[in-house]
Amino acid sequence: MNRRNVFKSVAAAFGGLAAASSSASIAKGEKPGISGTKVRQIPFIATSDGTWLFYREWGAGRPVVFLAPWGLHSGWWERQMAYLAGQGVRCIACDRRGHGRSSEPVGGYEFDRLADDLNTVVEELDLRDVTLVGHSMGCGEVVRFLSRRGARRIARIVMVAPITPQSVKTADNPDGIEPAALEQVRQALSRDRPHAIAAAAPAFFGAPKNAVSVETMQWWTNMLLECSLKVLIELQRAFTETDFRDELQTIALPALIVHGDNDTSTPIDLTGRKTASLIRGSQLKVYEGAAHGLPITHMDRLNADLLTFIRS
Repeated sequence: MNRRNVFKSVAAAFGGLAAASSSASIAKGEKPGISGTKVRQIPFIATSDGTWLFYREWGAGRPVVFLAPWGLHSGWWERQMAYLAGQGVRCIACDRRGHGRSSEPVGGYEFDRLADDLNTVVEELDLRDVTLVGHSMGCGEVVRFLSRRGARRIARIVMVAPITPQSVKTADNPDGIEPAALEQVRQALSRDRPHAIAAAAPAFFGAPKNAVSVETMQWWTNMLLECSLKVLIELQRAFTETDFRDELQTIALPALIVHGDNDTSTPIDLTGRKTASLIRGSQLKVYEGAAHGLPITHMDRLNADLLTFIRS
């Protein structure tokens, strides 16, 4: 099936949008009846390897692009996007390949390809003066994007509970996590993925110290279960084993790092503090008592900090 036919098939699957205009105008992204006006009709962007990336876009103004944690999709950011869109900010979040409504190709689950996917989104939407906001694994995509594609369109970055600079223990990273422990996580996922993910929810949010409903933890669990075992394992290996130390030192943009001091997923002393020390001029904000799921448990504080930083 050629590219145009694929596009028309996707259109048919999303409310019959293909019937709203000619296949030519859809392929060009033109709004029916308004000649020459570029308006994207379907929230998908095609990458160079034929992967379809779903994205959502709310609001208007200075653009912010959100990158979700491992296994989660654009829905993770709905509380931040709803708030910021109401404050005059253009919010864009994309489902990573193999996540949410994006297609699941055989490969491409390494940071070079993920950074190229992000670049495709930025270029296709012609975004400029962008604030990149990554959470956990999404911070690795931010760093690799900057080292691979440069900062021509980027104004500032936010890293929430980053996985950087390096998670795994090595000879020159003695504080890291033992490789055997990381392999145990992959084995637990392979044996009983629903149980392993559901059992991790309280620690992810820091419950019961941090108030979070049972329904929210179930929502998080269900989102992770939408991601296939293959994709989860490939990406877990990628984000725990990749060394970002040299790349972090090349970042020359305003950078805000937000981290909880009760984060057991990416302990602040292993990740957040080290990341801040490697980015010249970066600002580290420590949220007392916050665990890894702070966009939910500390929503109001994070939303306010994001808005202030975006407007800076």
